[in-house]
Amino acid sequence: MKTAPQPITVALVEDDDRIRRTVAMILNGTDDCHCAGQYATGEEAVAAITACPPSVIIMDINLPGISGVECVRQLVERGVKSQVLMLTVHRDVEAIFDALAAGAVGYLVKPVTEEQLLAAVRDVHDGGAPMSSSIARKVVQAFQRGTPTPRPDDNLSPRESEILDLLAQGYLYKDIADKLGTSYSTVRTHVEHIYAKLHVHSRSQAVAKSRKP
Repeated sequence: MKTAPQPITVALVEDDDRIRRTVAMILNGTDDCHCAGQYATGEEAVAAITACPPSVIIMDINLPGISGVECVRQLVERGVKSQVLMLTVHRDVEAIFDALAAGAVGYLVKPVTEEQLLAAVRDVHDGGAPMSSSIARKVVQAFQRGTPTPRPDDNLSPRESEILDLLAQGYLYKDIADKLGTSYSTVRTHVEHIYAKLHVHSRSQAVAKSRKP
């Protein structure tokens, strides 16, 4: 008797409850896919997925706490081999390349149809790299121009870049203030500006993003 193939196990990382429930229902309504876990934050996802990796991860970018891109990066660093499919509203080139550089292999822009979502999950599971057509066009155009995407820290001021470098070296705010001959509050204000410009929420995210080639 022929054994039925195992379903594709999929984890969802999405902070919108409605979207998360809808996607889970779509997956569980098929014969070949199964929603193995649902997570509203990247931190929760990293802990659970590291312990029990699914075949595919559907990942949003905008999450409370660490971003979806940082979540992907941390999972890769922990040796998780799941195939990551981004599902997001972000269409800008920087977000696309950040996600792909972190380890994602597919990129869909919301909203998508049920058929598009399931086709992408199956494609990424089989080794493909599904992308919304508008995203694929942007990737192609970026390579055709032959111009590197701008570094995320290019728009930092010299002082902000100096402080970011010290953060990367592990200096505390007080140590940075002493080293630069300024006040603790001034350093904190510079760090807030750095976070805003890099679209991050923590020291680790800022350092990781600044080190992106």
